[in-house]
Order: sequence, then C-alpha cells, then structure tokens
Amino acid sequence: MLGNKQAEEAIVANETENEGNREESKEIEDTSGLNLKSFLWHGGSAWDAWFSCASNQVAQVLLTLPYSFSQLGFLSGILFQIFYGLVGSWTAYLISVLYLEYRSRKEKENVNFKNHVIQWFEVLDGLLGPYWKAAGLAFNCTFLLFGSVIQLIACASNIYYINDHLDKRTWTYIFGACCATTVFIPSFHNYRIWSFLGLGMTTYTAWYLTIAALAHGQVDHVKHSAPQKLELYFTGATNILYTFGGHAVTVEIMHAMWKPQKFKYIYLIATLYVFTLTLPSASAVYWAFGDQLLDHSNAFSLLPKTRWRDTAVILMLIHQFITFGFACTPLYFVWEKVIGMHDTKSIFLRALARLPVVIPIWFLAIVFPFFGPINSAVGALLVSFTVYIIPSVAHMLTYRKASARQNAAEKPPKFLPSWTGMYVINIFIVGWVLVLGFGFGGWASMTNFVKQVDSFGLFAKCYQCKPPAPHHH
Repeated sequence: MLGNKQAEEAIVANETENEGNREESKEIEDTSGLNLKSFLWHGGSAWDAWFSCASNQVAQVLLTLPYSFSQLGFLSGILFQIFYGLVGSWTAYLISVLYLEYRSRKEKENVNFKNHVIQWFEVLDGLLGPYWKAAGLAFNCTFLLFGSVIQLIACASNIYYINDHLDKRTWTYIFGACCATTVFIPSFHNYRIWSFLGLGMTTYTAWYLTIAALAHGQVDHVKHSAPQKLELYFTGATNILYTFGGHAVTVEIMHAMWKPQKFKYIYLIATLYVFTLTLPSASAVYWAFGDQLLDHSNAFSLLPKTRWRDTAVILMLIHQFITFGFACTPLYFVWEKVIGMHDTKSIFLRALARLPVVIPIWFLAIVFPFFGPINSAVGALLVSFTVYIIPSVAHMLTYRKASARQNAAEKPPKFLPSWTGMYVINIFIVGWVLVLGFGFGGWASMTNFVKQVDSFGLFAKCYQCKPPAPHHH
C-alpha cells in the first residue's frame, strides 16, 4: 500500500511538473522572437535573476561604504565585507531552499500560482505556521519600507551635488513624485532591462569612485585613525551587514524565474561580482580622504565636481529609482493581497490601488533626511532578523524531523553534504548576528541616529549641506 501511495504521489508530482514545464515553454515561446516589447519586458532566466540580485545589492550603499571604512579602518572594512557577503549568500541559499520546499508541497496539493506571486511570509506560513507569517511580514515590510525611504533620501542627496539651487527637502518632494511611477511595473518579470542597466550604472559609479580617489591623491595631513570608538566601529559593521542583506526580495525574484531551481548559487555569484565594485571603491576613497569621511556619509561630497562625477551622480539617480521599485514591489504585492486586488489584470487599476503605499514612504524621507545613519539602524534592527536570523532558524525548524529531511525537496549542497554541518553553520550565524549585529550594532546605530536627530532635527531642510556663502554689504 505504501509503495502504491508513493507511486501515485510521484505520478501527480510528475504531471504537475510537466504542466509547469508546458506553461514555461508556452511563456518562453510567447516571449521569444523579435518582439522588442517581450525582449525588454519579460525576464525569467537565470541571467535575469543574476542581474536582479547584483543590481539590487548595491545602490546608494556604494556611496556610504567609504564612510563605514572611516569608522572601521582598512582591515576590518575588508574582512567584514567578505564575511557578510558570504554569510548573506548562505542565507539567500536557505531562503531559496525553503521556497522550493513550500512550492513543491503546495503543488502536490494542486495549488496553482499562475496569477499569484509567492512571498517570503507565505513560505513561512506554509512551512511553520501563522506566528512565523506574522514575524516575516512585520520584519520584511518594515525593512522594505525603510529601504524605499533610503532610496528617496539618497536621490535628493545626490542631485544636490549637481544642482544646489534647490535644497534637499525640495528634491525629495520631486523624486517622491518620480518614484511613484513604479506603481505601473507589474512584477519582477518586468525588470529585465532595468536590472541590466542598473548594474551597468553601479559598475560605472564604483570604478569612477576608485579612479577619481586615486587620481585626486591623499588630502593634506590625511589621517586614518579608525577604529577609534566602539560606537562608530559597530555602526560601520552594521552598515556592511546591511549592504549584503538585500534578500527581502529574494522569493519574488525566484518566483519570477521560469526555473526557480536554478537560483541556488545565483546570489553567491552576484555577491562575488559585487566585491569587485565595493572593495576597490571603498578602499580608494578612504585612502584619499581618511577621517574627513566621518563627517561625509556620501562619498560624492568629497570628490571634485567634474563631468565624470556628474555622470556618476545621474546614473546613481536612475539606479536609485530602479532600486526604489525593487524595494516597493513586494510592498505593492502585500497591499494588493490585503485589499483583494492581487488577481486584477488591469495594470492601471493595480497602479491606482498601489499609490497609498508610496505616501508614507515619501513622508518618512522628509522627516528623517540622513541616509547614512538610517542604513546602520535598519541594518541592526531589521536586516539582522529579516535576512540572517529568521531564514537560519526557519530552515532548522523546517527540517528538524527525520521525515522532513528524508523527503526534502532540496538536499544539502554538494560542498556540505551533511545536515549536521548545515545546523552548525545556521547556529553560528544566529549567534553572531544576534550578539554583534542586533546587540552591539543596534546600540551603536541608534546612539548615532539619535545624535543626528539632535544635531539636525527632524524635517531638516538640507542635511550635511555646505553653509551659504556670506553676503558682503
């Protein structure tokens, strides 16, 4: 009887897989050929996922990493980047495994996801129950909300270096209106061209920062005194923890793939490429300016105004618009599901329904206009749980029983073929991030954040702007 039951399950699973493959083939056929709209608009390949991961991982953080180096010093800055990059890749792998587990279980129950985008909180709900769903939803949505806020603040901060006739708060109003147009992009399928362009833009900016800093040379009496204070040290470390914590959209990127099984190592390969951008640029700018960066969280503020710098600023502005869309799209999905609009096929109706999501983001960007300290605070209080702790604990609980391990949709990776080994790594990550990321990092970043509020106040009109030139009467 047991054998017959297993055979029946295998047949059902096989039929489901064949049906999925037929749907994928149909979709690929529909989006193939010389149709320009399909080429630019419909992305679901492993390459699309790689571009999305790499493009989404570094945006405005590229400009704050030299600031982190001024808090950490060269050695700690480089080591933390490599460490958190690898840890982030591991937890992205865990998320992908849990997604595949959830999807395979649901497909055995003949659940159809044709008009439904699976999200991380749904994976947690399906595998571990409603309390985990609530935790995943709370942390993920808050993280994405502040991630979107940071993009808006960074847009205003960057454009100010090209045009300072308007203050940063006015630029925030303008870019809030521009970024609201992301409500028209239906899903991550439709980010193909944007992801490709976004990565090109951050690549240019990273190498501009590196070359411009080396060409500028070291400022007079340059000092590299970091690390000096524990508070600054852990603030910098937490900003790097945030840098490699762009997993809040991992499940949505996977769901947009024609074959999500291929995602497993994509995030790691994306991270290795990101290292070629972040390590040289942060090191070169810190080498050139040293301790001056402690008062300049945006690296553009110290580099001389040239057409190369202005090009980098404009490219980063466009990329921040793309990253805003990346961070906001999962929030749009959640909101659509809450109000019952997720199955609606009309792009205009969905866009109209999504607009209320943009308004609180716009408001918060005007209230807290300092994105360097916000990066660290978000990293310590939200990313530590969303990206590192919750996936590690969820993976351990999902496979705690021998039967779950035996029937797992994805077995342990080839380089670590033991479940015990996976548990050891997961426990280490939870302990490390809980103590150093959330504990020390939370204390340091919140102390720093409160200082910024005290020194500049909420609704600051122009944070870290040059004082106006004195008038001669």
